[in-house]
Amino acid sequence: MQDAKKVQLPLQTVSLVLGFMVWVILSSLMPYIKEDIELTSSQLAWVTAVPVLIGSVMRIPYGYWTNRHGARRLFMISFALLLAPVFWVSRADSFGDLIVGGAFLGIGGAVFSVGVTSLPKYYPKERHGFVNGIYGIGNLGTAISAFGAPALASSIGWSRTVMLYSVALVLLAGCNFLLGDRKETPVRTPIMEQIKAVSRSEKLWFLCLFYFLTFGSFVAFTVYLPNFLVSHFDLDKVDAGMRTAGFIALATAMRPIGGWLGDRYNPFKILMLVFAGLTAAAILLSFSPSIALYTVGCLTVALCAGTGNGTIFKLVPLYFTKQAGIANGMISAMGGLGGFFPPLLLTAIYGLTGQYSIGFMALAQIALASFVLVNWMFFQDKLTLSAHVLENTIEAILITDTNGVITSVNPAFTAITGYSADEAVGRKPSILKSGKQDKGFYDEMWRSLREKGYWQGEIWNRRKNGEIYLEWLSVTAIRNEAEEVKNYAGMFSDIGSNRRTVEG
Repeated sequence: MQDAKKVQLPLQTVSLVLGFMVWVILSSLMPYIKEDIELTSSQLAWVTAVPVLIGSVMRIPYGYWTNRHGARRLFMISFALLLAPVFWVSRADSFGDLIVGGAFLGIGGAVFSVGVTSLPKYYPKERHGFVNGIYGIGNLGTAISAFGAPALASSIGWSRTVMLYSVALVLLAGCNFLLGDRKETPVRTPIMEQIKAVSRSEKLWFLCLFYFLTFGSFVAFTVYLPNFLVSHFDLDKVDAGMRTAGFIALATAMRPIGGWLGDRYNPFKILMLVFAGLTAAAILLSFSPSIALYTVGCLTVALCAGTGNGTIFKLVPLYFTKQAGIANGMISAMGGLGGFFPPLLLTAIYGLTGQYSIGFMALAQIALASFVLVNWMFFQDKLTLSAHVLENTIEAILITDTNGVITSVNPAFTAITGYSADEAVGRKPSILKSGKQDKGFYDEMWRSLREKGYWQGEIWNRRKNGEIYLEWLSVTAIRNEAEEVKNYAGMFSDIGSNRRTVEG
């Protein structure tokens, strides 16, 4: 049983490599296919985009089915089903044939949801980012097709090249049958119940946007580059394929690094750098630079997109422990859709204006908006943590403004004093005065606050029911960046009851 678990990461990663190889057959071989099948620029864009669309949408049920039936069955069935569209595409002689075959090739992209849902079951949370990053190396399948398929097609023709994929599909289906985990823990929550549970979270939609941008950039450039480099820079087909493969290889290599960085450091800070880099790269590309600067821009996109792809899935199990399958499916589906729309948009923009600049500027704006949202989530996360500490600490806490009016209290304050938040907020801490300290005591307290910024010591206070108790009180002046006092925070505990317990 333990051996079966150990083999799942390499087995599922290799399975994803093959799935992605099949997913991008059409875009990888398009320079050859369009020589035999006459296609308009619009038809060409649709042929390469349809597998991306179907593969993206199918990721949602694939995440759910993986939880119910396990990765072994999903990979086996998927590879068996892909044999039919591979054969169909190899015999295609029209735009309609390519669309029909391409729709079913989308299964190759949908299998991405299998591993990101299955593999975290075998590892502790602190390794989820790195594990999903290793699995994401399966993106290398697109590089293998982008580089290898054109090289083969130049020797044996594109039709025979497509048919060779069926051999790999049969082999990997057999490997999953023999080595896949037959006892993977199932999750049987109904799909609509899971969708409703996760869709209410704003964090899900932010992660969807981020992955729409990072994985979408990766897929869109993978689909768009081979044909663009040939038509725009007059490169030969094999050279264009090698450059596209280089883009894919860099993005793929950065994925586990992004996952590792997400495990080791704050993932929000990593994403800030990712979206800042994507913004700069997209602005550079929008100026239609020379091939040298264009290469710099594309490689920066690969660097940032790959890092972001690995980091984002570190956040999923942190927010969606019980609905990880459906959350992974929805987020990865949005990533795939991010690869569907840009090539169509770029084609439409090029048809209207004769250039791609507007499309790249749109990418820069979305990346900049994502940068702003990540910053907001980062500080929101810190505020949420602070709120949880405030709510759950056993010490009573009250916050006042500079006039000494209470603005906030925590549940422990109510437990010790008897005053609810509604009763305390808007009033002054003098509601707790016992009368056992004279004016000099409080004058000394305020002198210490003004000079040192804090005061602490024992003080007698009175509960709502009139009972007098002894507490240990710490008061701290809270200053802003200009060193101006904006609030006072008091933290106290009932030490009188503790003393009575010890003495008793």
